[in-house]
This record gives sequence, structure tokens and C-alpha cells, in this order.
Amino acid sequence: MRSAIGIAAGRAVQWLLRVRGGKGSGAPGLVTNKIAPALLPRVLASFPEGLVVVSGTAGKSTTTKMVAGLLRAHGMRVFTNSSTANLPQGITSAVLDQGDWRGRVDADIAVLEMDEAFGALMSSSFAARVVTLTNINLDDIARFESSDRVTRLLTAIALRARSAVVLNADDASLCTVAEAVTEAAPTVSVRRFGVSAGVMEMHPHGLGSVRTTQHRLGDGLGTRVASVSGRDAVIDIDRAPQHVTLPARGVHFAVDAAAALETAQAVLGAAFDASLAASTLSTLDPVFGRGETVEIAGQQIECVLVQNTASFQLNIDALRPGLERVFVGIGDEEEDTSWLWTVRTHALGRVDIVAGPKADAMANRLAYDGVPFEAVDVDLIRGFETFLALPAPSNGVKTVVFTSRSMRKIRGHYGLTSEEVKKAGVR
Repeated sequence: MRSAIGIAAGRAVQWLLRVRGGKGSGAPGLVTNKIAPALLPRVLASFPEGLVVVSGTAGKSTTTKMVAGLLRAHGMRVFTNSSTANLPQGITSAVLDQGDWRGRVDADIAVLEMDEAFGALMSSSFAARVVTLTNINLDDIARFESSDRVTRLLTAIALRARSAVVLNADDASLCTVAEAVTEAAPTVSVRRFGVSAGVMEMHPHGLGSVRTTQHRLGDGLGTRVASVSGRDAVIDIDRAPQHVTLPARGVHFAVDAAAALETAQAVLGAAFDASLAASTLSTLDPVFGRGETVEIAGQQIECVLVQNTASFQLNIDALRPGLERVFVGIGDEEEDTSWLWTVRTHALGRVDIVAGPKADAMANRLAYDGVPFEAVDVDLIRGFETFLALPAPSNGVKTVVFTSRSMRKIRGHYGLTSEEVKKAGVR
């Protein structure tokens, strides 16, 4: 009865938000969790094929979407949370969307993205079949204080695995997690994904981890990215190369694909079909904001979301050279903008508009790197409208690089949702 009341209250909040035009995913779940705190643990334990948890600093959303797509392609019914809805209330909101009035979800398996801190906080309330950890870096020093704390949080999540833990072999901090799992749960398999020596050599700025291991993943020891060129990647699965078209440009998306492939193998075992998996990944759309192309005011806009030093560096390094129209939006979530100085911005080439509450800090960084820019505007939307008014590039589309709050504000202003990636218009 308590669960039914909580679900009814949460759905009432969902309805109210939709009527008022709100798009927040957390509030309904927050209300439900307050009324029925036992609901979410019960749901997480209810799936016949168990629970897959994906966590880490970066790459969680893309990896989660890929794992869900791979398992569906192999015939499984999958429950998952939407991109970035990785806190307890976001997961419960997904239950409200996909479950019945008692919270029962008709699926074989759950594949859930979990925030590092809240995943650790929830760890006593779930047992996972497989836990996948993407990497460890610092994207929020005010919140996490140090990479060592992130390592401890992810260790707590990893220790909830009952079958396998899938780790990034190129992340030295995750070696500590592997040691903890091996010592505390020797029956749990530790599986790995990573990149080849050639791929690492082509990325002198690194792949986003605080610490990188000295040696690359050996042949046949896991799923390995053999090569990357734009959106094209070759990934070795069980020593056999598979050609994959990535949802967006960049080696980090190839690493996410390798993580998803190794995770799907851990779940499916002998039923895993590498050829089917590669073709499935090649058809997946980008995750909300990450390399997708949308239409705004009749113009095609490529969206590049940057959330920390690593993702900023990896994403701009993957941009096509010679871009003609570039907008950079830095939101007011960046109380401490010093992290911008750890990003080498030369790959941008030139920027038309720098906008947002912290635009001056970003423009200062560009100036020190010798990257020219045309205008700076502390009003994000006004600056973006100025960018839209610029002539179209002679080749390709306009490119927008933005932090998460800037992305949400721009998308909210123009009425874009994750379901409208290919058909978005102006509200």
C-alpha cells in the first residue's frame, strides 16, 4: 500500500511538471522515495536476469545506453534509466515511467547508470550481477576532494557485484579496485577493456584518467580498441577485429564501446554474438548532448558536451580541423573556473562566440592559447542567438561546445528533448 501511494504521488508530480512544461526527471522520484523508501531496493532485486550497474567519472551515460542496446539486440527485455538520471530519484522516476501501479517493471534485466557517490550510498540496498567502471578522474573537486575518494566510492559499488566486475585496464586507479574485489570476493570475475599501444600513442593528452597504467591490455585479455579514426573504430573481441561506427567522434566513445562489449559478454556468456554486437553499436544514436546533431531555427547544430578537463580535452581533440562556426558556452555551475586552464584549447582553431556567466574566464583561456574569438557575451541565450544569426559555414554544420548547465539552458529555451535529436525544432 505504501508503494502504491508513493507511486501515485510521484506520477501526480510527473503530470504537474508536464502540464507546466517542466522537464526535470528527479522530482517525481524524489517524492516517491520519501513516501516509499523500500520501493527502489525491491525493484532492483526483482529482475530475473539481475542488475547491471555502470559507474565511473565519465562515459557512464554512453556506456549504459550501449549495454542496454546490446542486450536488447540479443533478445533481452531491458529496464534502464535515461541519460544523467543517475541519482536514486532519477532511477525511481524511470520506474514510474516504465512500471505498473505497484512498481513492477516487465523486463528481464536492469542496466542502470549510477552516480559515483550515490551509487556507493545505495550499495547496501542492491546486489548487482555485473558492475562496470569506466574511469576515475576529478570533475568536481568541491564534491569529491580527491581521486582517492572516488576510488573508495567505486570500490564500494564494485563489491556489490556477484558475477563480474568490468574495469578499464588503462586506468591505474581502477587497479586498486580490482585488488579489493579479488581479495574480498575471489569468486567474482574481474574482466577488462582498454586500448592498444598505437591508440594511446596517438593521444598525447591521455584518455581521461587521473593515472594511466604503464602497460596496455594484452592480446586476448579483454576487449581492446585497436584503432580509431573519427567515428570509425576497430575493436578486438576475443582476438577477432570488429569494425564499429561510433555514435560520435573520439577515442573516448570507442573506449565506451569496448566497455559495453565486455559488459555484454559478461552477461550473455556463450550467447554473445560479436558480429551482432558490432552492427548494433553502429546503429545507436548519440546520448543526449554528446556528439548529436539537432535542428534549431532551421539550422543543423552539432552539440559537444564537456563536463570536466578530460571530456573537454578529448572532445575538442576529436573535432574536425578547420571548423568555420564555433560557439562555446560556459555555465554558472563553474564556481571555480581554474580547471579550464588544464585544457589545451588549440584544437578549436577559432571561436565565433564565447557566452555564458563564465564566458570571460573561457575567453581568457582561449587568449592565452592564442585561439582567436570574435565576441564574448555573459548572457548565454543572447550569445547563442547571435551565433545562430551568423552565416552558415561553407562546409559542414555549426558546432556548439557547452558545459552541462549551458546545454540544459539552451535546449530548454528551444524546446529540445532527448527524443527529438533528429527532428528538433523551435518551441
